[in-house]
Amino acid sequence: MTRKSKEASAPDLDRVDRRILQLLQKDGRMTNAELAAAVHVSPATCHRRTQRLFDDGYITGVRAQIAPEKVERSALVLVGVVLDRSTPESFRTFEAAIRKLKFVLDCHLVAGDFDFFLKIRVRDMHDFNRMHGDQLISLPGVRQTRTFFVMKEVVDNAPLDF
Repeated sequence: MTRKSKEASAPDLDRVDRRILQLLQKDGRMTNAELAAAVHVSPATCHRRTQRLFDDGYITGVRAQIAPEKVERSALVLVGVVLDRSTPESFRTFEAAIRKLKFVLDCHLVAGDFDFFLKIRVRDMHDFNRMHGDQLISLPGVRQTRTFFVMKEVVDNAPLDF
């Protein structure tokens, strides 16, 4: 059975699976024992279910959330990018190049006025200006960028509601 057909035939999540996902989404450091107690199953059952959620791709990774200001990345910048051509090849070329830039946190192909929307963290406006001039506008196919400096982060990386 291929991975795709396995995913398509996977049964729906039950209440316990959903609760495990919700709890881990809020606190990925919960121990298996804490998680098992919270969802009212044995630690062995909880471990099996959690491992299945990883194996089936419901959980794609676990990592720490770092305070940007503690590592000198307090300026959040959103950048709309317009390419000179809207072809599959130009999109592929841009996507390959953008994946190499360590300062880009997110890159999304979007519909509307832009082709891509980027989320970037930098030290300050001067740092962004240098990086923009040296690296962003020289990416393959970039015709135009529009920059938005975030003044206040109201909601960021909120847990999925399901």
